[in-house]
Amino acid sequence: MNKTTLDLEAAHEDGRNAAVRVTAPGRLHLGFLDLAGTLGRRFGSLGIALDRPATIVRLERADALSASGPDAERARAAVEKVARQLGLDDRVKVVVEAALPPHAGLGSGTQLGLAVAAGLSVLNGRPVSPRELGAVLGRGARSAIGIGAFTQGGVILDGGKSVRPDADGAPPPILARLPFPDEWRILIVQDLGHRGLSGAEEVSAMEGLPPFADTLAGHMARLAVMVALPALAEHDLRHFGEAVGEMQRLLGDHYAGAQGGRYTSPQVAEVMDFIEAAGIQGVGQSSWGPTGFAIIGSREEAERLIGEVRARFGARPNLAFDCVRGSNAGARIERLACVTQC
Repeated sequence: MNKTTLDLEAAHEDGRNAAVRVTAPGRLHLGFLDLAGTLGRRFGSLGIALDRPATIVRLERADALSASGPDAERARAAVEKVARQLGLDDRVKVVVEAALPPHAGLGSGTQLGLAVAAGLSVLNGRPVSPRELGAVLGRGARSAIGIGAFTQGGVILDGGKSVRPDADGAPPPILARLPFPDEWRILIVQDLGHRGLSGAEEVSAMEGLPPFADTLAGHMARLAVMVALPALAEHDLRHFGEAVGEMQRLLGDHYAGAQGGRYTSPQVAEVMDFIEAAGIQGVGQSSWGPTGFAIIGSREEAERLIGEVRARFGARPNLAFDCVRGSNAGARIERLACVTQC
């Protein structure tokens, strides 16, 4: 049993808690395996949970529903939806202490929704799994990477959505989860002045993509299952990076007409080209971007490289860089003493 599930169960042991804080990790979405779905399942995703940035929300019982902090309206809407569909008491005060940047490819909507929903279930003394909460929130329509990152962290492979007529619409199943090696690092490149596609624009872009050949889907699946995951299990950065980099190039070319090239942000593209020229193979863009990433074998190498990147691109005010670890723990759920009144 994973730590997030244990935390949820422990939080429910004392019944209706007074206050709770939930910290949910951001994630990288490394790409879909099969956009055609000719075998009966569509999408299939590979992703990595991050130790930062993260979403942090605090909930406590109150006389009426209120929400404050960054992305407060989305948090409030998540409370209302979960409370309505599960019959929970929505009289809570929600404080978003930290939020992932929206539409940046880090899973902001899913992590905020799950964090708020998990906190609400704890305050109501009603255990509900993250997978069930994701279904209630309408998350996991294409990918379960965000749900997997929240539930258990690590490197996650999901099995895609069934396209058969009798499908129940549930989020994709998690097929594999491996820990991200402690010694590896991920260099994150963000364009703070750019947003990736979302909502209706994302749906339209997905519908307008060129056909995804079965041969391409087969190659993507082999890269994920027969190269990337075995290499990860053996802490083989070279072959893991080569597989991820090739998947990203193939998908970037497939999405190029919708996002203007392999990368949504031209400035992130410049940085990623510079990193790739330095010999780093596991580079790409998370989801629709604009966040770019590079997987690196050690803290020392990552610090050297981020220093070179900052020296070359640091004068650009909209670019931000960070060196992070993978998160192997999923969301953290803490019971708190009341902050105001209970």
